[in-house]
Parts: sequence; C-alpha cells; structure tokens
Amino acid sequence: MSTTASIPASLQALLSQTPVTHLLDQQIQALDLAAGTIVVHYQATEQFLNPARQVQGGMLSAMLDDVTAVLVTATLEPGTFCATLSLNTSFLSSAKAGPVIGKARFERQGKNICNVCGELWQGDTLVASATAVCMVRRPSST
Repeated sequence: MSTTASIPASLQALLSQTPVTHLLDQQIQALDLAAGTIVVHYQATEQFLNPARQVQGGMLSAMLDDVTAVLVTATLEPGTFCATLSLNTSFLSSAKAGPVIGKARFERQGKNICNVCGELWQGDTLVASATAVCMVRRPSST
C-alpha cells in the first residue's frame, strides 16, 4: 500500500479544513487508489464513551462514514464531493477509548454511485463493519 506521501494535496487540504476530521483525530495511514483501499487511524476519546464506558455506536458510525467517504473522495477531482446515501452498520464488539483503525475498500465504483465496505478494528478485534452507498456530487456548470 502507498503511504500518506501519495495522498493528493487537494484531499489533504480539504480534510485539514473539515471539523469532523479533527474531532475524530483522523490520520490517513495508507491509500492505494489502484487497489481501491484506504487505512485510517482514529482516536476514540473519553468524550466518545457511553455510560458503560464503551465507544458510543454513533461515534463508530461516524468513523465508518468517514473512512468510506474519504476513500470515494480521494478518487474524485478537486471540487467534487460524495454524499452518503446509506450506511448499514453492524456492531460486532465493544470499543474502548484509544486508537481505532478504519479500513475501507470499493465493492463497486461507478461514475455516480459507489458501493464501499468499511471496517473498524481495535487491536486484533473487529468492532464494527458497514456497507455504504455514496453518490458523487459534481459542481454545477451554471
């Protein structure tokens, strides 16, 4: 896999200005556009925990939405975005505060609609997975 050195400058600039990137402490670890894969490091903080001291499911869903959408966005020309149409999430194990690794890969990459699979790992434990349908949003030419 390629390292962060191959991350397009336009994507780096976009993400540096995105509040959720900072909230999730998102750091792209590897991006391989030829293979259609990405690996992203997140940091689950104490603020993400529910009363049971586990990462709240909505925060895990946010990470899955992020990793799948960033993969799609990485393939687009500057000024083009993607919108998540659906995110079907399965919670498989509890997650604690600390590092979480997100992985995503394309199942199908169309011109306007992309199907992406995502996973969240904490150590050797798969904590959540998701399938996402993303729609490419191009700037209007008017």
